[in-house]
Amino acid sequence: MNLDVLPTRIGGAAENMAVDFLLLQRYPAADRPRFRHYDWRGPAFTFGYSQKIADVRALLPGAEPVDLCRRPTGGGLVNHAEDWTYTLVAPRGTALEEMRAVESYRTVHQALATALHRQGVPAELNQTPNSDPERSVCFNKAELYDVIHAGTGEKLAGAAQKRNKRGLLCQGSLWRPATGGATVDWEKLEGEFTALLAQVLGGSAEATPWPDWDEDEVSGLTERYASADWVELR
Repeated sequence: MNLDVLPTRIGGAAENMAVDFLLLQRYPAADRPRFRHYDWRGPAFTFGYSQKIADVRALLPGAEPVDLCRRPTGGGLVNHAEDWTYTLVAPRGTALEEMRAVESYRTVHQALATALHRQGVPAELNQTPNSDPERSVCFNKAELYDVIHAGTGEKLAGAAQKRNKRGLLCQGSLWRPATGGATVDWEKLEGEFTALLAQVLGGSAEATPWPDWDEDEVSGLTERYASADWVELR
C-alpha cells in the first residue's frame, strides 16, 4: 500500500493540531496511509494530552504569552522553535497500525534514524528504558526507542501515538540542533524517511495533493483546539 505524502504547510499550534486530528478522522481515501511534514507560523509549544496545564505553564520560558496547544497524542512539552515536525497516519489494518505500540514506535524511529544516517548524522535508537518518572519536557531525556546521536547521546527525535477506531496517529519531532552540525538536506531527508516508511507499509511514497476539505470544518476544529476548554482540559 502506497504512502500519501502531502505538501508542507505552515500553521499555528491549534491549526496544526486540528489538521493532524482531521487527517486521522477523515481523509478522501480512508484506507490510505498519509504523511505530512509541517512548519510553524511563529514560536510555538505543544504538550501531551494527559499533561496538566499548570505544570506545563511552569515550564514555559519567560512571562510573554506563547502559541500553546494540547496535542491529541501523549508525550511531553515540545518547543517547536527549531524542530522538524511530522505526522503519520496508518489506517486500521495496515502493518504499522497492527503492531503493538512499542513496535510501531520503534519501526517509525528506525526509519528516521536510517534516513538521518544517510545524511551523515550518526543516529541510532536508544535501547535503555527511561526509569525517571519526570517526563514533562520531551527532549530532556530519551525514552526507549527514541532517536539519539550516537556520538553525544543527545536525543534527536521523539514521538507520541494515539490509536482509535480510525487507525494510528503518530506525531513526531526532530530537534535540528542535536544533529551535531551535520549539513542536512531536509527535503532529501523527508524523501528517504517516507520511502522507508512506505516499505514497511508494502508500497512506495507518493506525492499527493492536499485534501479538499471544507474550510469551515478546518476552521471550526482549529477554534476547538485553540479554546480554553481544550488547552486547559486538565
